[in-house]
Amino acid sequence: MGNTKPITAAPVLSDRVRVNGVETPVTFTAEEGILRWRENCLSIEKEVLGITVEGSKIKIRAIKENDGGGIICCGGNTGGTVRRRSYNLEMLSEDSLRIWSQKLHEFIDSLGRPKRLFVFVNPYGGKRSASKIFIDSVKPLLDDANIDYTVQETKYQLHAKEVAKSLDILRYDGVVCVSGDGILVEVVNGLLEREDWDSAIKMPLGVVPAGTGNGMAKSLLDAVGLPCTASNATLAIIRGHKQSLDVATITQGQNRFFSVLMLAWGLIADIDIESEKYRWMGSARIDYYAIQRIIRLRRYNGCIKFVAAPGYETFGEPADPEGETISEVKSSFAQHKGYCGPALQMKDFNRKIEGPFVSVWLHNVPWGGEDTLAAPDAKFSDGYLDLVVIKDCPKLTLLSLMTELSKGGHVKSPHVLYFKVKALVLEPGTQLDDGSKEGIIDVDGEVLARGKGTYKSNYKTLMTYGKLHIKVDQGLATVFSPSTIS
Repeated sequence: MGNTKPITAAPVLSDRVRVNGVETPVTFTAEEGILRWRENCLSIEKEVLGITVEGSKIKIRAIKENDGGGIICCGGNTGGTVRRRSYNLEMLSEDSLRIWSQKLHEFIDSLGRPKRLFVFVNPYGGKRSASKIFIDSVKPLLDDANIDYTVQETKYQLHAKEVAKSLDILRYDGVVCVSGDGILVEVVNGLLEREDWDSAIKMPLGVVPAGTGNGMAKSLLDAVGLPCTASNATLAIIRGHKQSLDVATITQGQNRFFSVLMLAWGLIADIDIESEKYRWMGSARIDYYAIQRIIRLRRYNGCIKFVAAPGYETFGEPADPEGETISEVKSSFAQHKGYCGPALQMKDFNRKIEGPFVSVWLHNVPWGGEDTLAAPDAKFSDGYLDLVVIKDCPKLTLLSLMTELSKGGHVKSPHVLYFKVKALVLEPGTQLDDGSKEGIIDVDGEVLARGKGTYKSNYKTLMTYGKLHIKVDQGLATVFSPSTIS
């Protein structure tokens, strides 16, 4: 009881107002940020979106638990749990109007909410519904919150990256991606390739789920028990809570790519990328192609070397230190003006797992998509990546494991190695049963490298199918989140 606040905390303001023609007392308690009149009680931080003055009235736009009244919030995209509401408090004097509007605005300003946002909308991703989601679910809430925003529809792949590289970051309090995960990844890469990357990457990034893969939005919202909806994600952005996010740097020679979600090689990458040929089937294409790939299971030669996180040093086998140093890789970036990634020393890579492999899956956040809990123990800013490795597994067991992905049960299987690493070297090889064919490396839902004989192997990729160095930089980026998450 020692920490309980007294119920009779002194209000900062107390006055009489007119609501619907009826005069009634109203109080605003500063310590809790609570506004009360008659049967109404509003939390400024959690429920009030914005306040404007219209004549002698203070108009309060808010969200409330669904009580059967008000405007349905965002076409029902919140799962029917909250509604947009509007309240008009008519002040009885000009002094009251001035004092109340000033105090309420000061309190909202003290919450650190964004006032100006740059919004990317990807009209081509997923079910091509991002534009409608923005109009129906995002725009009304931003308008209610008095947020100024600039909207940029992406017109082609890497458009968002180009814009992020030249964006005047001083004009905005955050960048919002109304899309799947792809636009977020482009923005991170664009910000980190700037000369002023160290200040640019501090720009808070918001993610509104509107694509095929919504792993980041799902991870952020699920961490606090919220459904993965466009309105819940938008409310998190409006409230302005921020969360640090680890960023992985993948390097190969002079090429680099910054990842915030995952890297896959083997079964998961093959299913994700090769199932695109069945895109006409919708989301069912993943399950359909997964069965095909398991029936005709591929295993890949190769090796992974890693720096284990504390507590995971017994995974794998001892690895002999190599003469190679990543300082060579780092120095090759001298011509680049952006972020080069953390320094690496090959002597630190003292553990290894040799193939053949069925699947290697590296994750930065728990959810790979809205229905794939790939790495249940992953944290947003712990400075480690979660590694999920399958070396061998009976086909029927593997089919069963795939059904466990939606709740993370796959990591409990004796056929699955699941542990945390600080850094990783991936040395991908050929298919065990056909040495003339190689594999696909999938990073954040896009192909990073295609080997010989793979799906669309003639397409150009950023990196070649060869050795990759991966290291994570703790808390490098910042995302808007429902609350601070570990």
